[in-house]
Amino acid sequence: MSIKEIYADVTIIGDKAPTSLPVGRADALNARSQQTLEVVGVLDKLEPKGLKCNTSSTFSDGNFVSRQNDWWVSLKNTARPNFLMIGQADVEAAMHSMLDITCHHGHEALNIEEVTIDGEDYVRTTFADKVIVSRYAVGADGAKSLVRNTLNIPFEGDKPNMVWHVLDTFIDTDFPVCPEIITFQVAGQARISWIPRERGMARFYTLLEDNSAADQPRIEAEIRKFLAPYRVDFQRTEWFSIFEVKERVARTYFSPKRRIALAGDAAHIHSVNGGQGLNTGQADAFALAWRLLLALQGHATEALWQSYEDERRACAVGVIDVAAKLVRSTVKTAKEYVGMIEKNAGYITGMGVAYPEGVTPLVAGTAQGIFVPGHRAPDVFLHEEGEEPQRLYSARKYGKFLVLSLRGRSWAPPKDAKWAGFVDTWDVSGAPEKAPEADRAYACISNVPDKTSVEAGEAAFVVIRPDMYTGYVGEDVRGYLGKVFA
Repeated sequence: MSIKEIYADVTIIGDKAPTSLPVGRADALNARSQQTLEVVGVLDKLEPKGLKCNTSSTFSDGNFVSRQNDWWVSLKNTARPNFLMIGQADVEAAMHSMLDITCHHGHEALNIEEVTIDGEDYVRTTFADKVIVSRYAVGADGAKSLVRNTLNIPFEGDKPNMVWHVLDTFIDTDFPVCPEIITFQVAGQARISWIPRERGMARFYTLLEDNSAADQPRIEAEIRKFLAPYRVDFQRTEWFSIFEVKERVARTYFSPKRRIALAGDAAHIHSVNGGQGLNTGQADAFALAWRLLLALQGHATEALWQSYEDERRACAVGVIDVAAKLVRSTVKTAKEYVGMIEKNAGYITGMGVAYPEGVTPLVAGTAQGIFVPGHRAPDVFLHEEGEEPQRLYSARKYGKFLVLSLRGRSWAPPKDAKWAGFVDTWDVSGAPEKAPEADRAYACISNVPDKTSVEAGEAAFVVIRPDMYTGYVGEDVRGYLGKVFA
């Protein structure tokens, strides 16, 4: 049988499994993931199915100890200061429904290589039943990534001797059930967490005192011990799994000619603590897709690719560090464990992940008011005369840079600029002499719906990147975009 050769712009090499597991795996979208999924039009498919949660409680030997949610309610300029508890299968299904290219699940890649055809660089990916020749490829094929291994990219890090058990189950209990994340402590150790889930399900994370792997009945017995004196009856279990903790990150995220990029578990893995896996992988995809779009349009600059590796690899290292601290804190008291969460809430909520200037070539300028280069764009309210205010993240669509003219100034983009078609300009000053190139004009922007003026310092312009990070704050918009599109 001859193997057909297919041509494509981008090949996504997914897990060799036919689809995502119908149950289990990741259990929550953090605040930042909800922001980005709103921009791409996926969140509205997920919110009705999920459960909102932004509070954590601790219990010790059956007694209530504390309740805390400061790291959520203190978040500013965001519409959703909470986790959305929802299964990974639902999230992946919603994402797949939006893709206009194929993600190759259930077709285990046998080989991948960069090739030159008629003087142009391509990627050839070989499957058992087909060969795909594409301009770019993304290795999103999990922790045992064939793509990463074929490219001989070292996967560096630690493998602590820790084994976690995860149980998704429906229970009957006289414990005062509430939609909170609860950490249970017995004899000075907080080794069990109860995560509220959608559909009335409960998820339990369990670490045994002897750190051994165990079967489901043993784990159920451990849960009963930690929830005592309350009764717990396990009615129906949907998923049970055992995770051996690994903490690793790829040394580089690219093939030699930068035609193949790594993302998700193929690029980084860590413990389950803190709910970082799906959220970090989703952020990789959000950061990579707009860069691939620019590259396909002839703007594959060194700064474009280097910034992806610099930003996302630094984030992965930070996530691994936080997850490592959390997983090692479970053998301490519940108070110490929660204190560790508070100290690292920026990663857990996703809202503190930033790309400072000097770490990445696509961040420049000086912080002014609520606009900070390299930090997430604030979800400000946009006010249009005679219309209800709308939030930036609900008004914005994924794929282009956005220039905000804060003082009615013009930045006069040349019509033949390389970035033509990739940049929108909104005048948000309400000035009558609005920037003539502005696509839209607003009376003002504010932190809250009542037109309270936003604190913007002396900034004339803000450039918001397609991934909703503030790329630039200052006067020289053309200079910044010239660097991006050089």
